[in-house]
Amino acid sequence: MSFYPTLSQRRHFRLKGIAAVLCLAFGAFTEAVLADTIAIRPAASMGVSAVSVTPPSELYPALFAAVQMGHVFKDGKTFADAIPKGQPSVIAALYKHEKNRPGFKLADFVQQHFDLPQDRKDVYVSDRSQSLEQHIAGLWTHLTQQPAEVGLASPLLPLPQPYVVPGGRFREVYYWDSYFTMLGLLQNGKPQLIRAMVDNFGSLIDRYGHIPNGNRTYYLSRSQPPFYYKMVGLLSTEDKAGAYARYLPQLRREYGFWMDGASTLKPGSAHRRVVALADGSLLNRYFDDRAVPRDESFAEDVKVAQQSKRPVAQVYRDLRAGAESGWDFSSRWFADGKSLSTIETTAILPVDLNSLMYGLENAIRLGCERVQDLACSKDFTQRAERRLLAVQKYFWDEVAGNYVDYQWIKQQSTARPSAATLYPLFVGIANPVQAVRVGQWVKNKLLKPSGIVTTTVDSGQQWDAPNGWAPLQWIAVDGLNRYGQHAMAHDIATRWMSKVQQVYAVSGKLVEKYNVIDSNIDAGGGEYALQDGFGWTNGVAMQLMTLYPELKQP
Repeated sequence: MSFYPTLSQRRHFRLKGIAAVLCLAFGAFTEAVLADTIAIRPAASMGVSAVSVTPPSELYPALFAAVQMGHVFKDGKTFADAIPKGQPSVIAALYKHEKNRPGFKLADFVQQHFDLPQDRKDVYVSDRSQSLEQHIAGLWTHLTQQPAEVGLASPLLPLPQPYVVPGGRFREVYYWDSYFTMLGLLQNGKPQLIRAMVDNFGSLIDRYGHIPNGNRTYYLSRSQPPFYYKMVGLLSTEDKAGAYARYLPQLRREYGFWMDGASTLKPGSAHRRVVALADGSLLNRYFDDRAVPRDESFAEDVKVAQQSKRPVAQVYRDLRAGAESGWDFSSRWFADGKSLSTIETTAILPVDLNSLMYGLENAIRLGCERVQDLACSKDFTQRAERRLLAVQKYFWDEVAGNYVDYQWIKQQSTARPSAATLYPLFVGIANPVQAVRVGQWVKNKLLKPSGIVTTTVDSGQQWDAPNGWAPLQWIAVDGLNRYGQHAMAHDIATRWMSKVQQVYAVSGKLVEKYNVIDSNIDAGGGEYALQDGFGWTNGVAMQLMTLYPELKQP
């Protein structure tokens, strides 16, 4: 006998669903946390249909928690990406009705009622006779997704034009990855695809008020490092101001997302992604509008919260904020500098985020100047000037000669330096003396046989030693070149490309991250296996081989 809930029952499931999942996952929970979680519905605040943007964990909460906590799939992202074959509320009711029946098997139920993500049938096979440059050029077609119709219950957010995905388990577009991917697309003569992706991100801003982490419903409550202005600049490298002017509405709206609440903040307080410091300075932090386990890493987040001694809602928000940073995860965000359970991302003002916000402010200024909006130009000139002063005051370590994140609640440096110290060079905040000192510090502490290591700490997390990442190599090379440190920039590029080419020669692949300390060991750490593909590695490799032709394979 099948059980179909009434309209009132379906409404009840939707309203009470998140409470059910929390209780199932962690037992008793406080009223305050439940109220906080239920109140945070970014879709409603953005004027978008709640049905079309509701994440899977809220569509069928009890079933979702059971699947993720029961480890039905090795990778939690598998079920987060699954598409219901029927009405979610009906499937949720069927699960509730059938789960206690003799012989019920959760895995079979999921297979019956969901279409699971599948690997592409046209598996890409490397041609070992190709050079690395040829291999990358051929990969773009394989990594490019075409726009498609998306059902109401699908976790995928539709995009109007083609886009490039990173590869591996990452079957959707990712925000900050895409800038580094675009660097390669530009060198491979694909300006139309770059424009398509820029317009896709503009579409997301128009629909949701910001660019989400990726085009999935479960990513909508957070963004990623704001590289959109850098992408727009690629559309017209000879006239960036003109490009900024054309995309000015989207740039300003994204800026409004990051600065939401700034105008009413009192010193020493924070709202969403903006913090007002005691002297009135406004700086940004990473955040997430939800305080529950991430859909794609549900069981992992529950485990971390159980290990922590802090309120679980705060742990979940800090984990999610860490994901917004793109550095998920790193000792940068850990209060004790080593343990994920001490993560405190929302208490930290990151130097890389605030450097990018400075760049965004200047991009808006240039766009406003081009359209002769003098009031806007003056406003954003002042905003950028104030941020530059704040970055120098709160992030610069005069003794060490580097830039370090700031713990705004404790009102002190985190004293956990990382490769993020190079961002003020990347956007032009550092003065010439500071740039020299940063370069020397990076050379002494971060430069390894195969490139720049992410931090000096080996915590077991993927955004720590011994791993190096393509975007950080480009930030270093471009930033150092900007200040005339050409020899060191070339050295970093040479070491990194040697590693990329070594791995390609052995495996025929480019991967997400590399061990830059020991050439005999693969990169590791994090919540999933090493992924190949790989969008930003391809992009940065092409950019470096174009900048330094001698790095190409013979």
